[in-house]
Order: sequence, then structure tokens, then C-alpha cells
Amino acid sequence: MTEANERLPILTVGYGLREADELIALLQRNGAEYVGDVRSVPYSRRRPQFSREAFERLLRAAGLRYVFLGETLGGRPDDPACYDADGHVDYDLCRTAPSFLAGIERVETAYREGHRLALLCSEARPTDCHRSKLLAEMLVERDVPVTHIDEGGNLVEHAEIAARLHGSQLSLVADALGRSRRAYRAA
Repeated sequence: MTEANERLPILTVGYGLREADELIALLQRNGAEYVGDVRSVPYSRRRPQFSREAFERLLRAAGLRYVFLGETLGGRPDDPACYDADGHVDYDLCRTAPSFLAGIERVETAYREGHRLALLCSEARPTDCHRSKLLAEMLVERDVPVTHIDEGGNLVEHAEIAARLHGSQLSLVADALGRSRRAYRAA
């Protein structure tokens, strides 16, 4: 745990096409202590090393702690009230869901207590993931700084990612800023 005056931002990262040892090295190099898995379903057929149990073992062997946060902060919430009529997750609706707010408060508490937390999902590019569009936005509003580890392994402050997202409002991406890119189920 770091001292209050040395608090480091919350990190976010997606494993994408990285190997597990590469991701773990990135986490260690950036001072992560805890990995908060924000995948709703923490399993991968294509990348089984990132399935919950296997990944948790790899992290533990590397001296990192695994925390499953997908039940509250996952990109595909259980709460049907978080979905629009087309089956897309509506981020504005998520922001008011009690379980989501409890998850955000848990991350905020970890930050305030000085824990170095990295929020993990599968999408390597932060601009394509709910980590930036939903989680980071809420944390920054609560004065919790967020830094993303991008697909190239670079640290990018959330303000830059937000500028990229909002700068693309004239593109086809604009429709996906406030909701998930894919439909998962009808509300």
C-alpha cells in the first residue's frame, strides 16, 4: 500500500493478443498490486490462460492479487434495467444501478486507501472498452485519476482517451459512446 500523498492512479488494461507473461510484466512494471477483473464472464475459449482460475493462479505466482469485479463492473450487467430496447448496454442507465455504484465505490475506496489496482478486461484498446467509456468516466468524476495501459503497452491518461472518444463524435463510433458496441440481449 502506498502513502496517501503517493497515491498512484487506477490503471486499466486489456489483455487483447498479449501473452499472459507479457501482461503480468506490464502490470508489475507499472506497480500493480491487485488486478480487478471487470469481465462479466471471466472465461476465454480462445485464450484459456486468461480464464478466471488459470489467470488467478498466474497472478498469484507473480505476487499479484486477483479480485473479481465483473458482477458489479462488468460490461454485460445482470440488471435488465441497464439495457436499451435493442439489447445494447446503456452506460447512462448503468451509472445509476445500485450494484454498479457499489462496485465503483469499492474501487474508489481501494484508491483512497492507497492500493495499486489495475482494472482488467479483454479489449486491448481502451477506446473500444467500457473501461474508458463507463468505469474511468465515473472514477474521474469522483476525483480518482485513471491511466490506461493501451494496446502498445503505453500509459495514457484518461483525459487523452476521453478526448479521442469525444473527438470521434462525427464518426460512426459516436453511436457507441454511450452504449456497448454489441447487443447482448433485449431489455
